[in-house]
Amino acid sequence: MEWKVRAIRGATTVTENSVKAIRIAVTELIEEIERQNQLDPEEIVSATFTATRDLDAIFPAAIARDRPKWDNVPLLDVQQMYVKGSLECCIRVLIHVNTPQPQNKIIHVYLRKAKNLRPDWSLAELV
Repeated sequence: MEWKVRAIRGATTVTENSVKAIRIAVTELIEEIERQNQLDPEEIVSATFTATRDLDAIFPAAIARDRPKWDNVPLLDVQQMYVKGSLECCIRVLIHVNTPQPQNKIIHVYLRKAKNLRPDWSLAELV
């Protein structure tokens, strides 16, 4: 089976701009992505986190960096582009992984209010 670089998308929301709320949400999101995709962090090429402009209490990548086996993963935080009327208090992630899985077997994880961003990819009914 041929290994390729694939992308996993995910997003979640928080109820407040606090270290605690962001830490809980990012941890929940990463754990669900790992679980649903049987992801070994050793297979991660890189991860980019975005946060809406109303979230500045902590970098989501700093939370990911504290996870087991994530300490050598290249991580980046950027601010999500603001679009009037878009979902607030939202954290998104794009994880590139080496995997033998075909793209249609990758499970994208959208939690909390973010599940409405991509209902076609959402695990809203399962989570």
